[in-house]
Amino acid sequence: MRKRVKTLAMSLVLTFAVATPQGKASAQGILPKPQSYAPAKGTFHTRGRQVRVENRVGDIARNIYSEPWMAVSKGGARQVMIFDRLSPKSIAGLTLKDGAEAEAYQLHVSPDTILIRAASADGFRLAWATVRQLTTKKGVACCDVVDAPAYKWRSMMLDVSRHFRSIEFLKRQIDAMARYKFNRLHLHLTDAAGWRIEIKRYPRLTNLAAWRPYATWQEWTDNGGKYVEEGTPGAYGGYYTQDQLRELVSYAADRGITIVPEIEMPGHSEEVLAAYPELSCSHEPYKDSDMCPGSVATYDFMENVLLEVMDIFPSEYIHVGGDEAVMKAWDNCLLCQRMMKELHTDKAGLQAHLITHFGNFLNAHGRRLVGWDEVIASRLAPNTTVMVWRETDLARKAIEHGYDVVLSPGDYCYIDRYQDAPITQPTAMGGYLTLKKMYDYVPGDDLTADERRHITGLQANLWAEYIPSDEQMEYMFWPRAMAIAEIGWNGAEKKDYADFHRRALAECDTVRAMGIHAFDLRHEIGERKESFTPVKHKARGCRVTYNTPLHPKYTAGGEQALVDGVRGGWTYADKRWQGFTGTEGWCLDVTIDMGSIQKLHEVSAVFMQSLGPWIYYPTKYRVSLSEDGKTFTQVYSQDQPQRDPCRVGYRTQAWHGSRKARYVRVQGSCDTEFGWLFTDEIVVR
Repeated sequence: MRKRVKTLAMSLVLTFAVATPQGKASAQGILPKPQSYAPAKGTFHTRGRQVRVENRVGDIARNIYSEPWMAVSKGGARQVMIFDRLSPKSIAGLTLKDGAEAEAYQLHVSPDTILIRAASADGFRLAWATVRQLTTKKGVACCDVVDAPAYKWRSMMLDVSRHFRSIEFLKRQIDAMARYKFNRLHLHLTDAAGWRIEIKRYPRLTNLAAWRPYATWQEWTDNGGKYVEEGTPGAYGGYYTQDQLRELVSYAADRGITIVPEIEMPGHSEEVLAAYPELSCSHEPYKDSDMCPGSVATYDFMENVLLEVMDIFPSEYIHVGGDEAVMKAWDNCLLCQRMMKELHTDKAGLQAHLITHFGNFLNAHGRRLVGWDEVIASRLAPNTTVMVWRETDLARKAIEHGYDVVLSPGDYCYIDRYQDAPITQPTAMGGYLTLKKMYDYVPGDDLTADERRHITGLQANLWAEYIPSDEQMEYMFWPRAMAIAEIGWNGAEKKDYADFHRRALAECDTVRAMGIHAFDLRHEIGERKESFTPVKHKARGCRVTYNTPLHPKYTAGGEQALVDGVRGGWTYADKRWQGFTGTEGWCLDVTIDMGSIQKLHEVSAVFMQSLGPWIYYPTKYRVSLSEDGKTFTQVYSQDQPQRDPCRVGYRTQAWHGSRKARYVRVQGSCDTEFGWLFTDEIVVR
């Protein structure tokens, strides 16, 4: 038998050197797609057969293989499973990135043998995940696979602060993530909506800051954002004990997944400051949102918290947040002002000082800091990882500092956005992010080859402001997580969505069988139909004068965008909708010059409403016509003194009549401090 195995191993190296075209992998439906897949004839039958296991690597492959069909035989069974050690140098045809060696594997399946070779327990787990996807009712499909990840950080982030999730829920997601070769689960454990981790030194974090009087985040924020004592009748919330988290860490580790905890600082800390107001600049609860970076107490508190966090989580990486600090209270804080003077810096520099301190603190304890891209300014150790959630230029800036980068851009990785026609979907944050758009993402495609070597992975984030139930969270999570799995593992820049879609459809059935409430991909509606066909009308190509400026971030291509015939899709961020904002007067005020006096019958515009990003229908809307461009006659007026409660929608405002005019003036008002108006086309007929 040993001679036969040696022959097999030698033939594997030769077979793997020639990669089969990727498209053929879809025949078996493996997701994520392997780097190299060669189908073969036959099946390793699993029904009514005995299997002899030959484990040549000891503990690193123990407890990885456990299937109902494996009635292990100690005798001379006709079928054999062999676990053997792999030297990364023997992986012919693949260029391994740094850190990929531990997860690389080779798999050979013939009618009488399954041979798995890997260098670590993680490699064997990942190989076994492929075996499971190759398994049908008859058995395991014969093939040869050579595989390794494109990125060493392949992660999903779950927000358990805004709405608390049970340990059982998290385990269910971990089981599915393991199937798709994820290797990290980022838990957003702390935020204003609730502190979710037991810290024994600071019991008020869970006695008070983990509980609120309203079940949903929206109700809670609408009613003042206060907390209540644990045990208060009707209180909503919860937290994980340290023992529960240790057990969850072990459960995930057994499936090849590391849990990365996030403890926010200095912003997003309202819950901390309600429990321990002395950590704020005002020393008053419910007044500040940021910790006081000028106070020694803040540093002592966070060090003590992180010591307990590190005792629970063995993860090399600890996430400290660092995003969206308001910094307003620091202007009038004597401690902050004194520290800024001592450091010869400003408020941004003061936050950088705090983040740098905790980066050094984590390094001193053998850990590495991860932070959102706001931490770039900090003078952190080179072993820092920056999670870039905004524009790619920040990835470049982080790389210039010497930091590794995990890409998590909102446009491609924020799965709190609608995944199908918003008017058909449960409430979401806003925006529109389909499975296809996620799959089409190429990480760092606008970076140089040298810069891209610092991209260590990617992550999708599921923020839970508008996700109150387990079922809805899974609905948002799956199948879009599969796109991140595919990119993170396979890394292919050439995309074949039809092939991926077929595999994802089959895997949706699989996750549903696991008890997960996945989005029904088979009944996806798709993009707004108006966006596919240009609209013809009299004003196309005419000159537009902006009497009030459009917002520079949402120009939709320039001053002709409102009369270019192009309609927008479901999201304001698709570069087809123009955005306007302003609290006084008309935030939208444009005049269209038709070039000559013409007989007009219609002036219409579609407006979007999406309450998550403060996009509203106009509170006032006017259409006026003129023959000379000086004297205008108002022909249409509509006021909305009460805001429409519709969470998301698309409304047409239109004048119909019969008038002669050369100039068309359209005005709209949003009349709110943070309000936006978005429209995609002014149609004149």
